[in-house]
Amino acid sequence: MTKFLTPFALAFAMGLSATVTVAFAQSLEADNKIMVFKTPWCGCCQAWADAMEKAGYDVETTDVEDLTPIKMQASVPGELEACHTAMIGGERKYVLEGHVPIEAVKTLMTERPDIRGISAPGMPMGSLGMGDDPAANYKVYAFTGRAAETPAVFFEAGKQ
Repeated sequence: MTKFLTPFALAFAMGLSATVTVAFAQSLEADNKIMVFKTPWCGCCQAWADAMEKAGYDVETTDVEDLTPIKMQASVPGELEACHTAMIGGERKYVLEGHVPIEAVKTLMTERPDIRGISAPGMPMGSLGMGDDPAANYKVYAFTGRAAETPAVFFEAGKQ
């Protein structure tokens, strides 16, 4: 038996399809936007933001004198703090703390784990914005934002 859609059902299906397409496109756009909070005098932070923009991300930077409130609001554990804090991901925002490599950001946005964010603590020599050495070895940690949970290694730069 062949079924035909009524004009109402057809219009509804087309509208639903358009809504899903627009929502998906907006989600992709949000996944590509990075908001960076950094101090005005930090050149390595700007170098990281510039490298992310060159990699195709839509980067917006905001200079602030004191990053402490931003790091607290982002639930960055003290031992994972770095020189700048960024956010990515639209509705499901992730924190990018410090000189996180592009590959780790891509993995984060592809896998979408149930975490608060990832961090390259301190200022690892050779990291993105700190010399950009592809052979630099350092760890990127995942954190949940819950005080009782220990950060776990999320990505190892220089091991790929």
